[in-house]
Amino acid sequence: MANSPQAKKRIRQNNKARANNTALKTRMRTAIKKVLATIKQGDHSIAMTALHHAQKLIDGMTSKGFIKKNTAARYVSRLNAKVKQLAS
Repeated sequence: MANSPQAKKRIRQNNKARANNTALKTRMRTAIKKVLATIKQGDHSIAMTALHHAQKLIDGMTSKGFIKKNTAARYVSRLNAKVKQLAS
């Protein structure tokens, strides 16, 4: 248990940051799932729109240091490959 005011403040800050990080991670995962769902529907134009939205979120996570650059590139590359496969 934290006794000093500084330690109590760090606990409050950590809880706030954890909640924010969880929300951001959830948004990113939801965007990825939406892309996969639109791919299953078979509509290329809707899938491209969802891909652009997901790519923007993933790149934002990367610039903030939330996920690593290579991880983001892997996510986007795999999604892009599936959308391109849908087009052909």
